[in-house]
Amino acid sequence: MLNDLLTIDSLTRKDVEEIFKLTRKLKSDLKKGKSKPVLAGKTLAMIFHKPSIRTRVSFDVAMYQLGGHVIKMTNEDIQIGKRESIEDIAKTLSRFVNGIMIRTFEHQDVVDLAKYASIPVINGLTDYSHPCQALTDMYTIKEKLGDLSKVKLAYIGDANNVARSLINLAKLLKMELHIASPRGYQPDQEMLKNAPTVKIFKEAKEAVKNVDVVYTDTWVSMGQEEEAEKRKKIFEPFRLDAQLLSYAKPKALVMHCLPAHRGQEITDEVINSPSSIVFDQAENRLHVQKAVLVLLLKKQA
Repeated sequence: MLNDLLTIDSLTRKDVEEIFKLTRKLKSDLKKGKSKPVLAGKTLAMIFHKPSIRTRVSFDVAMYQLGGHVIKMTNEDIQIGKRESIEDIAKTLSRFVNGIMIRTFEHQDVVDLAKYASIPVINGLTDYSHPCQALTDMYTIKEKLGDLSKVKLAYIGDANNVARSLINLAKLLKMELHIASPRGYQPDQEMLKNAPTVKIFKEAKEAVKNVDVVYTDTWVSMGQEEEAEKRKKIFEPFRLDAQLLSYAKPKALVMHCLPAHRGQEITDEVINSPSSIVFDQAENRLHVQKAVLVLLLKKQA
């Protein structure tokens, strides 16, 4: 396992398999009441520049269940790059805590934080990458369907941070991934480099045909609010509704990383249907992140 978790492409297939194996054990132990405080005495600093429900709660609960502690900070508390440099913040926190999780806009801030910190840094989300989410997504699919190399996944929507992370995992795990995005919102060449199992489609129904899992995400991410009305019109043909889902396999599963804007990228009928594993997916953020925390923080003094 690497010293940090910044992006999916910093992981090896062995790293991912180790995370998944430990996730399965920790989740099973929790359900059986056999959890152990393996991170007793450890503290995780959590920095939030973006609002959060799942990231904040799942990391907080994860550390609690593992016997550790968290300190939550907003940008108002530390004002990265204004009140104090990233270098000084990283070096200071390294003297106090055992790890840092940051959820922010600029990916370079996470890279710089890891550069100067002597403790593990975990990317809780940036505009560029969302590794914890993608690991959770793939673990959830594996949990439901087994061998990922035999699964076809369709991602419908903006080629955003989640899409980039899914592409990188699909490359690593040799999984077939279909992506359908409007013109101008498709994956760029950098995202598709060395990705033979990733196929790009212009129409959503073509991407969804005969797949095992259909995944969608918000059309308007945080920081894109000024584009909201424009994006709603452009992405409307890519709404995941019952008709679009009908092109997938009869028992195809539905995923969404949340928050969902019901009636926009996904309908109530689909997200509430028996096909939906959206909230299983949300729960697994806790279990996957527990595995990441153990692998990164347990070795810290």
